Amino acid sequence: MAIKQQRLILKYADQPGYTNNIECYIKYGGYEQLKKAFKMKPEDICKEVIDSGVRGRGGAGFPAGMKWKFLDRKSGKPIYLICNADESEPGTFKDRQIIHKDPHQLIEGMLCAAYAIGAKLAFIYIRGEFFEGYKILEKAIEEARSRGFLGDKILGSDYSCDIIVHRGAGAYICGEETGLIESLEGKRANPRIKPPYFPAALGLYQCPTIVNNVETLCDVKHIIEMGGKAFSKIGTPGNTGTRIWCVSGHVKNPGYYEFPCAAITLGQLIYDVCGGLLPGRKLKAVIPGGSSSKILRADERFEGKLKDGTSFDWGIEDIPMDFDSLAAVGSMSGSGGVIIMDDTTDMVEALANINYFYAHESCGQCTPCREGVPWMKKITTRMCNGGAREEDIGLLTDIADQIAGRTICAFGEAASWPVQSFVSKFKDEFVAKAKEQSLLREKGEVSNQKPTLI
Repeated sequence: MAIKQQRLILKYADQPGYTNNIECYIKYGGYEQLKKAFKMKPEDICKEVIDSGVRGRGGAGFPAGMKWKFLDRKSGKPIYLICNADESEPGTFKDRQIIHKDPHQLIEGMLCAAYAIGAKLAFIYIRGEFFEGYKILEKAIEEARSRGFLGDKILGSDYSCDIIVHRGAGAYICGEETGLIESLEGKRANPRIKPPYFPAALGLYQCPTIVNNVETLCDVKHIIEMGGKAFSKIGTPGNTGTRIWCVSGHVKNPGYYEFPCAAITLGQLIYDVCGGLLPGRKLKAVIPGGSSSKILRADERFEGKLKDGTSFDWGIEDIPMDFDSLAAVGSMSGSGGVIIMDDTTDMVEALANINYFYAHESCGQCTPCREGVPWMKKITTRMCNGGAREEDIGLLTDIADQIAGRTICAFGEAASWPVQSFVSKFKDEFVAKAKEQSLLREKGEVSNQKPTLI
């Protein structure tokens, strides 16, 4: 039996009759929290966000309130707010749903956040391919401006703020906040070195800047509505609020689902929420947080302790879906993109596709990424096309180890972690493919495996 969702952000998104125009949004209580925010002191809103414990939904899971606390408010420079709507992590499609189905919720959340941090200009950096989402946001912004919710002296107050929608060029690296800022400034999206270029101090135009994800900014509205303490009671300590999980792959009912953090396990998500695997298939592996997160084998057991000292002994289906539990088993919740793989999956080909993507998306600024990631792609592509060698397995791991932790931004880890985890956890498949293809070459025969998509 399917487990009932507890929708907070997506409460109205799929409700029959609910549309993305402002009249419908106001009918369902829209912009009431903005009015409430204007009756509060900005510092009180910031405190509510800190008390809520909400963590960034874009991938890193950093506490949003703490990020706001780092903001350099004494510099005398303008403060900017940026919504990261790039959503370029494979397997992730939650922010797109919010933008398409409830754009005013994002606008209201952004205005509440902008008021709290003292920003008078905010940007939505949206992925270039999301042209329909761009048009929807532009329309919503004009609707909000026409009703006095945006622009000069909002709702008759002394506070003015505008929002600009900026289309990116479809580059994965623009999901990294400093690369995004460089792109927004009209430059090549090369991530900045941190320190000193922490956006909270030296961000857009070298001014204090806060960059938050779409889902995170929507949460701000609900934190104001219910209060930080009440919000923190949703989920578990350290993993508060709801989370939207995007499920794709070999399940009967892929889609997006919203639950309180830790309210369901990975097994419940797969079997109860998504209806289980395709007929006649068995679970083989799961990528739990977008393609950059480390893969988990279906037959693994995970033992250890959580941050609070609690011991655990889980199979893959027992893992609670939250930040800390997925980190404790050696992966991460990342951007919420859960990719399910059954026993028909060729793990070498799966890794080859991931490597192809990251080799294409490297900005090329750092030598380890620029040289190493295409090298890994070259090896796995060759392995899929009949040229696998046993020494490739160790070589892949060596290259990944030399990339991770040696780059300006986390792209190095994003490209390396899949290689490290695929090779270590499915080494037998890599070895078998290498031996099979070596034997065929020795006999002068050609591999008859299925053609690769690469």
